Amino acid sequence: TSTLDDIIAAGSMKCGVKTSQFGMGYLDDDGTRSGLDIEYCRAVAAAIGLNPDTDIEYVLATGSNRFELLASGDIDVLIRTTTWTTSRDADLNADFAGINFYDGQGMLVNTDAQPASSVMDLDGATVCVGIGTTTEGNLADYFEVNSLAYTAVNSADADAAKASFTNDECTAWTGDMSAMVAQKWGLEQGDGPGFNMSIMPELMSKEPLAAATRDNDDDWNDVVTWVWFGMLTAEELGITSANFASADMSIPANDRLLNNNLGLGTTTNPLSATWMQDVLTAVGNYEEAYTESFCTYDTSGNCLIDRAGSQNAPYWEGGLQYAPPMR
Repeated sequence: TSTLDDIIAAGSMKCGVKTSQFGMGYLDDDGTRSGLDIEYCRAVAAAIGLNPDTDIEYVLATGSNRFELLASGDIDVLIRTTTWTTSRDADLNADFAGINFYDGQGMLVNTDAQPASSVMDLDGATVCVGIGTTTEGNLADYFEVNSLAYTAVNSADADAAKASFTNDECTAWTGDMSAMVAQKWGLEQGDGPGFNMSIMPELMSKEPLAAATRDNDDDWNDVVTWVWFGMLTAEELGITSANFASADMSIPANDRLLNNNLGLGTTTNPLSATWMQDVLTAVGNYEEAYTESFCTYDTSGNCLIDRAGSQNAPYWEGGLQYAPPMR
């Protein structure tokens, strides 16, 4: 049975997410969720005819339990800053879908405790690192290749790592660069941690962050994948949440995007012909979702992570975000 059919029968979708990272997946004290992963969950729900405000059950997926939650059916889709790797694809009963963010591993350093302007200055550092993550292996590889010694301070989740970092149990903290930027920003709010911090300039790895579904669940995986590509295609065509209703349908690409099922869904539950209009209503195109996720924290108008000039810029601006043809 397709997961899509099960979701429609249940009337709700279970989305595995983070709750601690500004910009990707964050749960505020008032219950508000935000971030690019949350926007992706909402977009998928809208595409399959659910109400993204009421019909999503968000499930906390940690670094160590996320694939177990997926395999057991406790979540329907994993959209939680998860790196697409060979072993995860082959061994963990998971198929990956759209890459919603191209990232790399970064290093946040307490420069009062350990003066540094480069990872190369961190020989002998104590480093907070998440257990059961690609970050853990990347750290070991990078330091070995560069003949650097370190002591790992293993952390079950971001909250544990933050506590260790702020309590001087580790002099450096490593994770996805997007996470390090978000954590630094969060720590700097209010009174701050009481010491100076700096993010090192090196990217220590490639971290394509992608959604995941269960193995051999092709119809559902196709939906999750092409919802993301639909958001990218809408941006390329200049179609937004504000103008899709007046888009020129004499342009074939516009009409295919906004008024065509394109074969997505199952025999029992095909997507509607206007599924992409529902996505645009809920979250907009990629640029709109990115802006909502990364550029709404700072009243000065700055974004946590600028998209321009990054790998997440559209391909026509030199980035890697690129959708296959929707036809």
